[in-house]
Amino acid sequence: MSSFPWPVLQAFMLHPRVLFCSDVNTPKGLCVHLFSASWASWALVLVVGAPGALLPGALGTGASLPACSHLCQPAALFAVSASLQPRNPLVFQAVFNVLIPDHAADAFSPPRSGPRGLWDALLERLLGGLGRWDAEHFLFIAERGYLLEHNCAFLPLFPLGLRLLAALLPCPVPLQPRSRLLLAAALLNALLAVLAAAALLALGRAVLRRPGQAFLAALLFSLSPAGVFMAAAYSESAFAALAFGAMWQLEKGRGWLSGLLFALAAGARANGMVNAGFVLYSWGRCFVLQLQGTAVSPRELPVLWKQALSLVASAALVCAGIFLPFALFQYYAYVRFCEPGTGLAQSVPEALLQLARDKGYRVAGVGEDKPPWCSQRVPLVYSYIQDTYWNVGFLRYFELRQIPNFLLALPVTLLCSWAAWTYVSTNPRHCLTLGLVRSKSEERGKARDGFCGPAAFVYVVHSTALLAFGFFCMHVQVLTRFLGSSSPILYWFSAHLLLEHEPLLWTSGTDNPASGKPPLGKSHSSCGKGTSDNPVVRLLLNWRSITPLSKSILAFFLGYWLLGLVLHCNFLPWT
Repeated sequence: MSSFPWPVLQAFMLHPRVLFCSDVNTPKGLCVHLFSASWASWALVLVVGAPGALLPGALGTGASLPACSHLCQPAALFAVSASLQPRNPLVFQAVFNVLIPDHAADAFSPPRSGPRGLWDALLERLLGGLGRWDAEHFLFIAERGYLLEHNCAFLPLFPLGLRLLAALLPCPVPLQPRSRLLLAAALLNALLAVLAAAALLALGRAVLRRPGQAFLAALLFSLSPAGVFMAAAYSESAFAALAFGAMWQLEKGRGWLSGLLFALAAGARANGMVNAGFVLYSWGRCFVLQLQGTAVSPRELPVLWKQALSLVASAALVCAGIFLPFALFQYYAYVRFCEPGTGLAQSVPEALLQLARDKGYRVAGVGEDKPPWCSQRVPLVYSYIQDTYWNVGFLRYFELRQIPNFLLALPVTLLCSWAAWTYVSTNPRHCLTLGLVRSKSEERGKARDGFCGPAAFVYVVHSTALLAFGFFCMHVQVLTRFLGSSSPILYWFSAHLLLEHEPLLWTSGTDNPASGKPPLGKSHSSCGKGTSDNPVVRLLLNWRSITPLSKSILAFFLGYWLLGLVLHCNFLPWT
């Protein structure tokens, strides 16, 4: 490429923008500059108690802030994350929704309840792009509950959040329930995306121990190739915020709080149950490493057994808590669809009944025949829906007509596969021993940091397991949002590649080992002017001179970010 579409890129990359100064290796050394920040940025800064100098009224448009090395770490994390999240996806989807006619997709489209007023029509024009495809299910569940059998493929945490927020929102104009829920989804996911970026930034600082690399990964998350699903009425933002937050708390040694967040994440998406592996590995590894190099006398064996039993009991309790939301929901679905007349019945509009007859949907409490899954030894409605409605299963998607979808998933598949290969080839002994044996460098307290450090091992295993399962057993095109909302590896490895192979970032003093300069190329006491302090912006401004690898990574993130808005918001097939 010899040129770059600057008007589009500058619209969402440079407004708002974040500049770092001072030494980001220390908690209080983070200096955040916000220019023309959105309402989410300011609201979060106020919530976490940032200094009064950050109040929007104290600044004119484009004004700069004084040095702020005293900014507390939580405020810095939230302020950075809020300002990283572009508010322009909402603008872009509104524009594309107006300019591009909707595709007549064979997707779930329930009849609307009640007449649509002027404000409903306006809101549909502005935010309607956020309610496409699976978002229709979430909005329908939030409005009417689990009325249709195939709605049970979507877990209840996010619809419950939408229903609660829609009920609490002050509304000065009359709106239909769906319009209120759509507005609630836009507001809730804007907040959750900010929290997810904040959690990813904190997690990256704890695991990678390279603040510049963690910051670049958070920037890339803000331009995620799954960005449209972070903004739309999907559960991706909620899941990412909870999962990344739980991982961060586990890294800080707060196992019980981590388990609670993992349990909530499992209430948002079924793959959240896999996160129990983080707790098991973390606690098990700590116990095994504690035993290494320590001679155990016979007198100490009873104490050791008590510690082991206590660890096993605690791990079992936390894992049970993580599995509990999914189990409770399966029981609810069984009562709802297999035992009619238990008080869960409700009136169903005739238009919805007609849709169910036309499409073959099963309605709760309608008809005397029980669904086939009710008679199974373990009646799991989730597995039945995936198998029957969406034909999800091992190698079922390996058909010639699905080649375009495999091509759509190719970039994220290559990146995550490359990440696994890079880590294994760099740390073969660590991988063979599952990280349960300390290396000599770890014993000396000089363990490798960055993406290839020992702390990233369990995250690489998690990402690779999700990749393998998604590639062979799921609709492969969803891999981008599946991995983009579940694992930090996509962002950590992309940041690792940019910092290792992009000379422009080497000379700027980022985390490249050959550079002794502070991160992002700034001295300890100065705050830069302009946009070049943002590494992603710096690469875009020097597009012609950056390496082909850097261009490929940025093209993937930005291209999928933009294409997702264009296609998804108009009922066109996307990931």
